[in-house]
Amino acid sequence: MPYKKGDDLRKVYQKAKSENYGFIASNIAEPNILIGLLEGSDRKNSDLVTQLSSSAAEFAGGGDPVAGLKAIGTYIETLSQNYDIGVFLNMDHLKPENMDFIEKCIELGIPSSIMIDASKKSFEENIEISKKVKEIVKEKGKNILIEAELGKIKGVENDVQSSEAFYTDPEEAVEFAKRSKCDLLAISIGTQHGVSKGRNIELRPDIARDVDKKLMENDIDIPLVLHGSSGLLPEQEKEVIKYGICKFNKDTRYQYEYARTASDYYKKHTDSIHPPEGVEDDRAGFFSDTDWSPNKSHFDPRVVSGEIRVRIADVIAELTEHVGSANKSLYK
Repeated sequence: MPYKKGDDLRKVYQKAKSENYGFIASNIAEPNILIGLLEGSDRKNSDLVTQLSSSAAEFAGGGDPVAGLKAIGTYIETLSQNYDIGVFLNMDHLKPENMDFIEKCIELGIPSSIMIDASKKSFEENIEISKKVKEIVKEKGKNILIEAELGKIKGVENDVQSSEAFYTDPEEAVEFAKRSKCDLLAISIGTQHGVSKGRNIELRPDIARDVDKKLMENDIDIPLVLHGSSGLLPEQEKEVIKYGICKFNKDTRYQYEYARTASDYYKKHTDSIHPPEGVEDDRAGFFSDTDWSPNKSHFDPRVVSGEIRVRIADVIAELTEHVGSANKSLYK
């Protein structure tokens, strides 16, 4: 299925909101996570929303975020043709300081959507900055949705740091959405970025309910977004979906699964990679003066990468069941 842009993504979210299910928006830092996400989503017949932060783009581009965006964008576009689901890319947590990069993202037209995070600014500044990004998209005639954020979410994400959470005010949400013209609105209801445990999160589903109600009363029918959802429990996700939350951002979960899978694998095969006690650590000579040799079938990076892909596929497959996007693809 060809890689999809903003208009198609809007349809995906509209269907999810009207039928009370959601999507896991999954951050990618390198290809193994992406391939695992594609495999697991296709297995579950769920459209896939991937996300790329500016720091991840910079990493992928060897220090050049534009090069990284082009590389990952091309990779997604090419691989998505092998799957029968809709595949999308959101640029995650781009800050006002990244405006040059934001304009380049829009000019290139690679993303399906862009999230502008001006939530640390004043209410008025947040509106103006979010509105400006929306206007740039319109001026350049690009097929890109704009996600904005109202309220601060505790924790650190892509160098955006907040030591405390500020819950979104429903009345402000209406004014913000009207004036900024955003296509999606990320709200703060108690989740936090980074490692968090769902049972310890002071989640406020009532805020999502009140925000969605106020928006709908004012004829503003837009999807709501929950950032920092890696630690949420399945029952918490199901509850907030009832109140207009259509997009759940997850990044930390995949980072942990990646590291844990690699760690478990290398612990299991450490005797095939590390020389035994008493054997000189002759890496350059491949231990030519000893009977012991490392086992290539275990240290070939494709082997552990394959394990990571399988694990990520299993994780996203399970998550699509939690939020209800399994068997809901618009394209399969």
